[in-house]
Parts: sequence; structure tokens; C-alpha cells
Amino acid sequence: MFLMACSVKSVKLSVIGLSCLQKLISHDAAASSALKEILATLKDHAEMTDEIVQLKTLQTMLILFQSHLHPESEESMSQALGICLYLLESSRSSDSVRNTAAATFRQAVALVFDNVIRAESLPSGKASSARLSSRATSVADNVTHSFSRTLSLASNSGEPTMRENLSDVGKLGLRLLEDLTALAAGGSATWLRVRSLHRTFALDILEFVLSTYVAIFRVLLSYQQVLRHQICSLLMTSLRTNVELEGEAGEPSFRRLVLRLVSHVIRLYSSSLVTESEVFLNMLVKVTRQDLPLWHQILVLEILRGFCVEACTLRLLFQTFDMNPVNTNVVENIVRALALVVATIQASDSSEETLAAVAGMFSSKAKGIEWSMDNDASNAAVLVASEAHTITLALEGLLGVVFTIATLTDEALDVGELESPKCESNSVECSGHLALLCMAMVNSTWLTILDSLSLILMRSHGEAIILEILKGYQAFTQACGVLRAIEPLNSFLASLCKFTINNPNEGEKKSMLQSPGSKKSETSMDQRDSIILTPKNVQALRTLFNVAHRLHNVLGPSWVLVLETLSALDRAIHSPHASTQEVSASVSRLTRDTSGQYSDFHILSSLNSQLFESSALMNIAAVKSLLSALHQLSSQHISGSSQLSGQQILSISFSVERTASILVNNLHRVEPIWDQIAAHHLELASCSNPQLRSMALDSLDQSICSVVGSEKFHGISSAPHQFQESQMVNESETVSFEYAVLSPLMILYSSNKNVDVQMGALKILLHVLERHGETLSYSWPSILHMLRVVTDASEKDLISLGFQSIRVIMNEGLATIPVQCLDECILVTGAYGTQKTEINISLTAVGLLWTATDFVVKGLISKSVEQANHMNEEAQSGATVKEINIKQVSPKQVVDYSKLFFSVFSVLQKLGSDDRPEVRNSAVRTLFQTLSTHGQKLSKSMWEDCLWLYVFPMLEHVSHLASTSSRDEWQGKELGTRAGKAVHMLIHHSRNTAQKQWDETIVLVLGGIARLLRSFFPFLQQLSKFSSGWVLLLDFIKNSILNGSKEVALAAINCLQTFVGANCPKGNLESSYVKSILDIYELVLQTSPNFKNDSTDKVKQEVLRGLGDLYVQAQSLFNDEMYLRLMAIMHLMIKATMTPTDYDSELGSIPAVQRGILEIIPMLRPTTILSSMWTPLLLELLCYLNGQEGPLQKNSKQIHDQNSGVPVDGAKRTLVERSRLNGSGTKPDSAVGCGWGILFVEKLVPIIVNLFLEAPPNERFSASPEVIHGLGRCMNTRRDNPRGTLWRISAECFNRVVTDEVRQDNADCKSDVNSYRLSRARFWKEVADVYETFLVGSCGRVLSSDVPSADSITADETLEMSVLTVFGDDILKLQKDAPVEVLQRLVNCLDRCASRTGSLPVQTVGLLPLHCSRFSLSCLQMMFSLCSCIAKASSCAAVSEASKVSIPILMKRCEVILGQFLADENDLGEHPLPNVRIEETICVLQELARLIIDIDTANVLNIPAYLKEALGKNKLHRRAHLLSLLPTFSELVVSREARVRELVQVLLRLISSELGLQPLT
Repeated sequence: MFLMACSVKSVKLSVIGLSCLQKLISHDAAASSALKEILATLKDHAEMTDEIVQLKTLQTMLILFQSHLHPESEESMSQALGICLYLLESSRSSDSVRNTAAATFRQAVALVFDNVIRAESLPSGKASSARLSSRATSVADNVTHSFSRTLSLASNSGEPTMRENLSDVGKLGLRLLEDLTALAAGGSATWLRVRSLHRTFALDILEFVLSTYVAIFRVLLSYQQVLRHQICSLLMTSLRTNVELEGEAGEPSFRRLVLRLVSHVIRLYSSSLVTESEVFLNMLVKVTRQDLPLWHQILVLEILRGFCVEACTLRLLFQTFDMNPVNTNVVENIVRALALVVATIQASDSSEETLAAVAGMFSSKAKGIEWSMDNDASNAAVLVASEAHTITLALEGLLGVVFTIATLTDEALDVGELESPKCESNSVECSGHLALLCMAMVNSTWLTILDSLSLILMRSHGEAIILEILKGYQAFTQACGVLRAIEPLNSFLASLCKFTINNPNEGEKKSMLQSPGSKKSETSMDQRDSIILTPKNVQALRTLFNVAHRLHNVLGPSWVLVLETLSALDRAIHSPHASTQEVSASVSRLTRDTSGQYSDFHILSSLNSQLFESSALMNIAAVKSLLSALHQLSSQHISGSSQLSGQQILSISFSVERTASILVNNLHRVEPIWDQIAAHHLELASCSNPQLRSMALDSLDQSICSVVGSEKFHGISSAPHQFQESQMVNESETVSFEYAVLSPLMILYSSNKNVDVQMGALKILLHVLERHGETLSYSWPSILHMLRVVTDASEKDLISLGFQSIRVIMNEGLATIPVQCLDECILVTGAYGTQKTEINISLTAVGLLWTATDFVVKGLISKSVEQANHMNEEAQSGATVKEINIKQVSPKQVVDYSKLFFSVFSVLQKLGSDDRPEVRNSAVRTLFQTLSTHGQKLSKSMWEDCLWLYVFPMLEHVSHLASTSSRDEWQGKELGTRAGKAVHMLIHHSRNTAQKQWDETIVLVLGGIARLLRSFFPFLQQLSKFSSGWVLLLDFIKNSILNGSKEVALAAINCLQTFVGANCPKGNLESSYVKSILDIYELVLQTSPNFKNDSTDKVKQEVLRGLGDLYVQAQSLFNDEMYLRLMAIMHLMIKATMTPTDYDSELGSIPAVQRGILEIIPMLRPTTILSSMWTPLLLELLCYLNGQEGPLQKNSKQIHDQNSGVPVDGAKRTLVERSRLNGSGTKPDSAVGCGWGILFVEKLVPIIVNLFLEAPPNERFSASPEVIHGLGRCMNTRRDNPRGTLWRISAECFNRVVTDEVRQDNADCKSDVNSYRLSRARFWKEVADVYETFLVGSCGRVLSSDVPSADSITADETLEMSVLTVFGDDILKLQKDAPVEVLQRLVNCLDRCASRTGSLPVQTVGLLPLHCSRFSLSCLQMMFSLCSCIAKASSCAAVSEASKVSIPILMKRCEVILGQFLADENDLGEHPLPNVRIEETICVLQELARLIIDIDTANVLNIPAYLKEALGKNKLHRRAHLLSLLPTFSELVVSREARVRELVQVLLRLISSELGLQPLT
């Protein structure tokens, strides 16, 4: 049906039918029998002129080829292919149809030959298209890529076996190949029924088939014969250049396709088509020599370049032709032909422009882009570019040969046919097939290649082309080195060295001087010394470095040339006239744009050094020859005069640096070369030129450190305290080698008299010890001797350098020094401590001795552990094993750490008596710090030796030297003169005498002893002689406090404080030690001077602090006797502060001693055990408020003389009874704080109150009256000093005390009822006295003329109100045991305060301050509060008693106030009353209205009995007090004050209600 639709020949139906037909074929829905009809239909549609139908036909044809209906017979295949060719060649076909037809035909051909591959069971792998390699990549990359690709193909395919018989599919493909060949030759295709076809298209299809289906032509004989006889004949005919070609054959595109086919034949089939390939190659080489168009030459050169850059192709050609005597030397001819093309640059008229264009092409390739010309380029430019293209292709071909040889050489190296140049052997025989091939290629091409490459390298300036050529140099030179081709190697090296460093010729100098960028000053430069490194020189040097790195073992005699070049480079780098040159301005824009600047001296210098670092890979003979050459280079300059030029010094520096570099990199085999290197350095160090000496010392430093740090020294002294028998065998050899390495240092220091050389030797030794001291073993005696000799030198710098070595040894090397050298090392350190040249060295040496003790103590610990383990082993294995172990221990293993420890202490003791304060102080400090740090690790015997051999002798020696030292003042170091007088450095007054500086040492000794007692007292107590030592120590401390300076006395006191503070909390002290410390404090205070100075005050302060700390820390050890003794001692201090005039107090500050007293008093609170001491303490402190001696003070001597067996309670009772008997007599008339100052008393009052409040209730009741009395006296100071702070502080404290006493439950205190009652009665009496005096008595004081500030008035009023609040709310309302007479006094006191306003006449009451009137009203309100039954409802029954006492007084006061108001109102008449009077009256009336009293209070009122009886029956009415004031209210009815009348009206109504009276109506 679809074929019928197509047969209509309608375009629309044809398109639909062909589309449906395509789907049927794609889904295999069409039968095979329909192929003929389908082909016929497609042929008919191909003849239609519609483009859509034609394209649909080609699409259907392609689907047909790819389906199961693909043509298999020759007839159907020719018909199908013919349809494609018809549409391709039809003149009615459009371009799109022709292109589609060509693509369809190509795919059809590919499908045909793919079927041949499958039918003939050939390998399916397809060869590469073998197109020309990219021009945008380097030649070396092309060679490497092509070699790896073709090598993989070659490895996968072997020699094929030819087959003659073909399958039907194979025959079909053969028919197609023959027709294509005929069409390419310009004939007709019989089988395809095509008369003609474009030869270019036919050649393109042939190229595709030959390059893609290589296996067909290599295996199937019929195909190969077609290739040999037909295709090759076609190509030979087409390659001819002696015949004029016409038509299509003469076009460049046709020629290009022909050359490509020739290239494929040679690349892929030259092994089977040897003769044909040889002809082709000879023809191509011949073309390069003929005068043909440049485009033709370029095409040929591209083919030849492709052969050269493909390593396997070139190898195959050389192996097939050049190595076969029968055949022509094809590769050699190709190389010569390419060289001739390169040589044409010399004969060219525009050689410079051509070279610039060549460089531009290489630059473009280096950047990965295709080189192209400008569109508007002239014909001349096009010609130059074409010539440059030919030269570029030829040069790339030559480089391809070079890189191919290098690649093949590497392959031979990989397969083992050649030995690496890094190997030790220098075998020159090449036995492998590949190695022989490489050698033959080198011999046949090296000279030609060298001439061409050197020509281009000499004349080119472009960076990219220079880099590419130098890569070729490097590759070819390395290949020659691997092949051991000496002549080519040396020739290429010589040529390369010519391009490394060159002095400019006259023309270059002239052009350089005339260049615009040159400065005029440069014209005066010595042109003989000027060196210009161009980018070409830099790259050549890099190449030389690479070659030398790779071929160091095979350079042989060429090393001389390399070293001379590198020495010249080093001089150029350090030459002041050396410079790098930018790219010349004459170079064309092509080159300038793509060139870079790579001349970097730092990079070249690094490469120069790396070359010698690689000497580790050389054999020993090469290393020795290098050293000899370097030594010779150095010696030829030293042999001259001592005045050396800069160039000579640079050459010597080069040789020395490179010698050191060789040594560093050959440490694994240093023995054969060390003597040569050491002799070289000693020779240079003995020169007269200081610059060379310094150079030699620096290099020797590096060399010795490198050798000592090498593995040759590892293991020699890995266990310096243990020498095994196996090590003794090679001991002489080891000693000699170690001595040989370090002997140059001893030689330089002892034989050379130049200080700089001696310092250099010491620096080298320091570096060796710092870096590799642990590797030394047998050189230590000589090293220590050398360092000991240095201490006798007079140069400060030498001693400093020598000491730095000692410091390294002591800090890091003690564990590695042989044991027999440890004691000597400590003595050498002590020698540096005693030298007088540099004090800082002595101080640091002392610190190093401390480091030594750390090491010794570690040894003591390890030794004790070993002994314990040894004892366990002995107990387990018996005495036999013990004897064996003793025999096995070498004498060198035994280290007497105790001896070393005491050696350090002996050195420190010696330094402790040094006449330099800094040194001896450091030694003393170090000795005690060492004992403190490591004391727990010492045994008892060592402790006893330390104490009796070093500590106490040092104590006595230092004390003796201090006592005999001079007291004369020193003058500081003279700094200069001014106005003819010497100017001296200032010295602080505390250090301007020898004795003062010795005092500092004594302070350090005391501090060290305190540290020992703090850390080790329990352990020291166990020593046999400690008691005698304790006595000596206390005697020393006592003398230091009494006879020493302030600094020493404070240190002695601090020693005791530290001892107490460290041991008391731990329970390590007995009471005897505490008593002994108390004895010292007491003795010091008894004998201390009474006059006042800063030192004495400071000592007293510390003694006070010591007393406080002693009691705080040792409370558990104190009994009553010791406590009273402590108080007596404190009394001595307090008494000593009494002065008639206290200047510090006048200035507003407390004396230092008094501040100390105030600090320790809170510490003296008795403990639970000493609770009976509360009363003596409080009474004693209260006496200080009065400025008089208390009972304890009067009896202090008796208490001190009492035996410990007398009970202290008797003393306490005596004190209390005295205070009771005195009664009111305890109120002296003397001023408060007499002898101590007001400020002291101000600070003392809160302390006394705090102690009192902390005291137990049963201990403070007896002292409470005295406390209240003392506070009252302080509060009374308000009258004389209202602006003072003492009365304020005392008032606040008084509030605290009375509040606490009233609220305190004293049930525990009533065991002694009589004493308690007596004390409470006195307490209430004192309270009443205080209130009367403070509240009432102060009212009569004279007001100051100075107006107080508002803040002061507010503060005073607030304080008064707080006192009033406590008075009413806490005292009167909460009291429980106050006597009635005391209550009467207290209420009267309150009433008197309330009467302040009312007692003043009306004329002066307005002058009363507002705060006074407010206070008076507050007192009046407080009395109302006392009488109110509302207040009594929430309080105890004692308040009722207070209300009974208060109500009569209150009523009288109210009557007086109201009466005064009426009298004043009558007296003033119409004049208004003062506001104070009115407010007072209103307040009274308001409070009376609010007041409610109970029946008991009402019974006290002065009213008739019948009213009381009636009111008692009426429980609801509680305003009986209003009845007593009814007459007064009756008078107030007529008052002019409206508010008064209103309030009186309210009160009268309340009275009516109270009497039960009601209105009549």
C-alpha cells in the first residue's frame, strides 16, 4: 500500500509513503522479498526533482543500509550505491541533497567494509585517522602522544597471516574498492554503473577506507594487491611533478589528498609495501629540493614532519630502510632535506623577517593557538609567512627526530637494553636491538641536526622557539649520555655552553649604549667586566643544568667545561655590572608580543646549587674529581697576593660553597673526602684576607655540623653511660674519625692568634653542641678542656661564646655526656660563675647549676628504683645471681649522684660568698630553691649533710660577712664630668653600702629557710640534730629582728609567719613551738624602742600581723594562760602607740601601727575552748575607749608571772568584780580615746560591737553594761563635736547592741541568778543614762555659727529617728525585765524630748529648726503608741507596764500643750500663732481621737472612782483618757483656729459616746 502511494508520484503522497516505509523498515516489519521493489521505488523517487522527496529518499536509503534489509547481493548493493551517487552527481540536485548524498554514500561504504570485517572475522579495532598532528601543540608533546598511541596499537597486533579466499561480502567490498580506485583515477565504475565522479571525493573515500580498515589490507591478499597495483600506481602517477597536470589533478586540494594517501600508505603499510614506500619517500624528499610553489612544499613538509614526530613511524622507517644495506637511507635523507630547508634562511634576503615570523609561529603554538596572518597582509608579507612556514615545518621535523631518538632511548632504558646514567657502572656497550637502532640514528643524524639547531638558536630571539630548540638540545644530549655517545655528547655540550654566558661584541655594546633606555652613567662602565644575560642565555643555562643533573656520572672530561661555565655564572650573579636584557626593540611585533622575561638571577643561583646537591648520586670518583676541580679553582686565586679582586673572591666563594654542598650531600660516604675538605678550609682560614677567613669559618661550621649530624655518629654514643664490649672493637676507628672531624676546631683556637678565628671556632663548637651534642662521645674531655681555657681569656666575647656552649651542655647534654665528665662539667660551669668579666654570665651559670641538680635528682630517683628492683630480684634468685650482676656492671656505669649533688652545692656555697651581690644572691636563692624543689627526693643522711655542711654554715658565714662589712656609702660608677666635676651613677639609698647589700643576702637566706620549714618541717623534726638547729635558727631570727635593718627584721618575722601558716593548719606544730615564737615576739616588743620612725612602725605592724596569724593558725594549741599572755603582748603594742599628740590623726589618717592593731583585734575572738576569755577581751577593749588602763593592763605582770597551774577563772572573776565595784565610777571625766585619737576610736567601736555580738550569751551579759557605757560616752561627743562621725557610728552600734540584748533569750545565762540580775539592772541603768544624756542632754548644746548642709541635717535627723524607733519599738515595747524606775526614767526621757516645742515661749518657738520640731512630734506620737491598746494586742505583757507608766505622763503633757495653745492664742490676740504651735496642737487632738486604751491603763488615770467603775463595766468604750481632758476641751471650743474647733467637736462627740449620752431628739 505504501509502495502504491509512492508510485502515484505525488510529492505529498511520496513523502508520506516514504515516511511510513521508513517506520516499517526500522521496526523490521518489511519482508526481505520487498527489497527489490523498495530499491526500484527509491530509484524512481531519486529521479524526481523535488528536494524534499530526494532528501527523504536518501534518509530511507540510510535506514535501509542499517536494517536487516541491507543489500547483500552485488546487484542490490550496486543499485543502492548507485542511487546515492546519482543524487551526488545529478545536476538537478541541490547543494543540501549533494551533501546528504555524499554523507550517505560515505556511511554506506563504512557499513560495507564493516560487514567485510565481520564476515572475514578480522580484528574490529580501527586505526587512527592519521591526520596531521595539531600545530597548536609542541613537538615533544606530539612525539610522546604518537609514540604512546602507536605503541599500544603495535602491542595489540602481531604479524598477520595473508588469506586469499574471500566471502561474498568480501568480494562485494573488493568490487567497491576497485570501482572507487577507478573513479579516483578519472575512469568509470563498471560495477557501480557510474561513468564519472569527482576525483577529490573518490580520493577522500579511499583515504577513509585505507586509514580506517587497516586489517583488511594487511590480511586479505586480494585487497593488498589492489592497494599495491592500483592505488599505489595511482598515487605514483599523481605525485609526479615533471608533468604538467591539468584540471582537477592540478588543484591544491587534490594534491593534499594524494599526499595524505601517500602518508597513510607509508605509515600503515610500509612493512608490506617496502619498494612502493621507498619510492614514495624518495619522491617526497626530491620534491623539497625542487623549485615548486611554496604551497606544494608546505604540503610535502607537513607529511615529512608527521613522519618525524611519530616515533614508531620513524623507527619503522629507519629500521626498514636505513638499517638495511639494500635500501636507501631514507631517514637520513629526510633529515638532510629538512636541514637544507632550514639552511635557506641564510640565503634569504629577508632572513630577519622570516626568523621573526618563525618565532611568532612557535609562540602561537606555545600558547595553544593556530598562527594566522592579518587579512590585509601584503603579498610580501604572505611570501615571508610562507617561507617561515616551510622553515617552521622543517625545524619541527628535525626536533621531531630529536625527540623520537630521546623517546626510543628511554624505551630502551625501560626495557633494560641500556643502563641509566645514574648507575655506578660506566658500561659503553649497546647490545640490545633498540639500543643499536638508537645509536645508529644518533650517528647518522647528530651532525646535521646540530648544525641546523645551532644556526636557528644563534639567530633567533623568540622565547618559544628558543625553548623548543633547547628542549631538543637537552633531549638529544641526554640520549647521547644514555647511549654513551661521547663525541655527539661533547659537541652538543660545547655548542650549548656557547649560548650560556657571552660577553657582548663591539656591535652589541655599541647598540646597547645607543639604546634609548640606557643611562649616561652606563657609558663609563668597564665594558670588559659587563655581562648581559639575555633570555636565551638564561634558558641555555637552565638546559645545561638539566643535562648536568641527568648525566653527572658520564660527563667525564666535559665536567671542566661545565664547572667553568657555572663559575662564570656565579660571578655574573654577584657581579655589580651584571644585568639581564629585555627583548630587543628591533624584534618584530610578532615576537615581542609573545615573549616573556625569564632572566632571574635567583632562579639561576638555585639551579646552580641544586646541581651540586645532586652529587650524592655520583660515584665516588666523580665526587673526588669535582672536589679537586673546586680546590684547584680556589687555590689558583689564593696563591697570588693578599689583595684579591672582587671577581677572585667570588670564584673562591663559589668553590667553597659548592664544596660544602657536595659534603652535605655525601655524608653517607664522608670518610674518603673529609681530609680533603678539612685541608681546604684550614688553608682558607689561615689566609691574611679576613673576608676569606670568615668565609672558611662559615663553611667549616656547616661542614662539621653536617658530618656530626650524619648517621656515622648515630649509635656511637647512644648510651653514653654504658659501653658494650662489641663497641670496643671499632673504638679506635671511631675515636680517630670523631677526632678528625672536631680537631680543626682545637687547631684553630690554639694555633691561630686571630680573635675572629678563635671566636669562629667557638661558634662552630656551639653549633655542634646545639644541634648534635648527643652524638658526641669521645671528644668531651677535649671539649671541656677547651671551654675551661676560655674562662682565662681577657676578651669578653670569647667568654660569652664559651659560656653559650656550657649552657647548651648543661641544659640539653647532661644525659649524653660520659659519666666521668659530669663532675668536670659542673666545675667548668662554676668557673664561668666565678669569672669577673661579665656578671650576667655568672648569674646564668648559677641557674645552670640548678639545672644540674634536676639531672642529679632524676638520677637519684632512678638509682633508688633500680636498687629496689635489684633487692627484689636478689630475694627471688639468691646470692649467685647477685654476684653475676655485679660482674656484669661496668665501672663506667656507676654514677655517684650523691657526689654530684654535693659538688653542685659546694660550688653554690662558694658563689654564696662572692663579693658581687647579684652573684651571691642568685647562688643563695638557687641553693634553697633546689632544696625546696627536690627535698622530698633526698634521704635523711643527705638532708643532714645539706643542713650541717651547707645551710647552717652559709647562715653563719653570711651573718659574719654582713656584720663585718663596711657601712661607708658608695659612689656609683663615674659616667663623666660636668663643670669640672665628676658625675657618678646614682645608687638607691637602700643599696649604697656594702652592709645594706649583705642585708639583702640575709633576707634571701631567711626566705630560703622559711621555704624549707614550710615544706619539710615534719620531716626535719625527725632528724637527730634538729632541736639544736631550731635553737640556732630562733637565735638568728631574734638577733635579726632586734639588731638588723628594717628589711632583715621583716624577713625574720616573715620567716616565723610562713612557718606558722604552713604547719599549724596541718597539725604539725606542738605547743612548745608556739610558746617559743611567743617568747620572741614578747622579747622583741619589750626591747623595741619607744621613739617613732617608719622602720619601727613597720616592724611593729609585722609583729602584730604575726601575732594574729599565730593565734588564727594555732587556735587549737592555745589555753587560757597563753591567751592572756597573748593579750598582754598585744597590750604592749597598743600601749606603745599612745602619744600625747597624734599628728596622723590630725591629718585625717590613722597611724600604721594602730591600723595593724585594728586588723588583728577581730582575729583574737576566743574559740569554744577559750569561751571564758570573752569577758576579759571585751573589758580590755572597752578600756581603750576611755584611754585608761584596764584591769588586765594593771595585772599584766602578775598574769605573766603566774604559773600555768593557777586557774584563769579567778583572774576573770577579779576583773568582773572590779568593774562591778566601780559602778558609776567607770565613767571617767577624761576625753574619749585619750592617747589614741578619735579616728582610732571610730574604727575600734564597730570592732568591739561585732565581737560583743559574736560572744556567747552566757559570756557577754557581764560585759554588756560596760559596752553600753562605752558607747554612751562615745555618743556624748555629739555635744562638743556635732559634725564628728564618732557619735554617729556609736549611735548605730548602740542600736544594734540594745536591740540584740532586748530580743536575746538569756535563759542560758541565768545559772548564776544573782550575777545575772545585777548585771541586767546595771544594763538598764546604763541604757537609761545613755538615752537621757544623748536625747535630752544634747538638746541644750550651743548651736554652731556655721550653717550645716542640708545633707548633714537630713542624715542627723535620720539617725535620731532610728534611735527613737529603737527606743520605742524595741526597748519600751519589747523589754521583759526592765525595772519600773528605769521605765519611769525612759518615759520621762521621751516626754522631755516631746516637750521641746511646748516648752518654748511663743516668741521663740518659730525659730526652732524644723527637724527639732519634727523630732518632738515623733516623740509625742511614740508616747501615744506606748499607751495604745492596739499596740499591746500584738506585744508581750511587759508593754502593759510601759503603758501604765506612760499614760499619766502623756495626759499631763497633752494638758500642758493644749493649755499653752490657749494661753498663746489669748496673748497674741488677732495675731496668728506660729505654725509649729498649731501643728503640735492639731497633732495632739488627732492622736487623742485615735487613742484607745484598755481598762488597766484607764485605772491609772486621775478620774473619779465611779467613772472608772462605770467604764470598767462598759467593755466597748475605751476612751476614758478623754474624760480627764474634758475641762481643757471645754476651753478650746472658743478657739479662733477652725481646725482646732473641728477636732474639739470630734473629741466631745467621742466623750458623749463614751458616757453613753444620746441626743434628746
